[in-house]
Amino acid sequence: MKHRYRTIRSSGSGIFKDKGSKHIGHAIHAKTEEEINAFLDGLRKEHHSARHVCYAWRLGYQGEMHRANDDGEPSNSAGPPILGQIEKYDLTFVCVAVVRYFGGTKLGVSGLIQAYRTAAMLAIEDAEIVEKQLLAHYRIHFGYDRMSEVMLAIRVHGWEESDQDFTTDCRLTVSLLPHRKEEVERAFEPFNDIRAEYLGIY
Repeated sequence: MKHRYRTIRSSGSGIFKDKGSKHIGHAIHAKTEEEINAFLDGLRKEHHSARHVCYAWRLGYQGEMHRANDDGEPSNSAGPPILGQIEKYDLTFVCVAVVRYFGGTKLGVSGLIQAYRTAAMLAIEDAEIVEKQLLAHYRIHFGYDRMSEVMLAIRVHGWEESDQDFTTDCRLTVSLLPHRKEEVERAFEPFNDIRAEYLGIY
């Protein structure tokens, strides 16, 4: 399992023109299919007079979920070339869509492949590509009287700390590299009143 992944932080766009046809590429960061569908619906409304809105997306920390759609273009001439660019840059949690305005001259399958591929590449390169570290996360539950033990463990092990909530019972989240996650359980094993809830790797 890879412990790092690449995605885009900001949206990107780019335009490729060929024989009067205009291909407008858009790349966005997205965590879910619902986000992607809302983005595509928005593009279709914005470009209601466009001939095609072709797209591809990839989700999952290992990029294990993906889809490509030709939206009426000849089979494999639009969606797969867009997906190929996402895979070339090894990106996940991303959707790239290309809006095509037909210019009156057919490009042929090879011309379409080149146009969609180029528009997707321009959109991706216009976005900010970032590499992120996968971390294991635990939510620690404890009483006020165990505050010093919990904070000492965080300092000694160098865990990242976030999401503090001391309103009623105390809880906070610690994050660390996945191969070190047993440290958390070992650190609090002697305390019956400190509970480490494993949240997963993300």
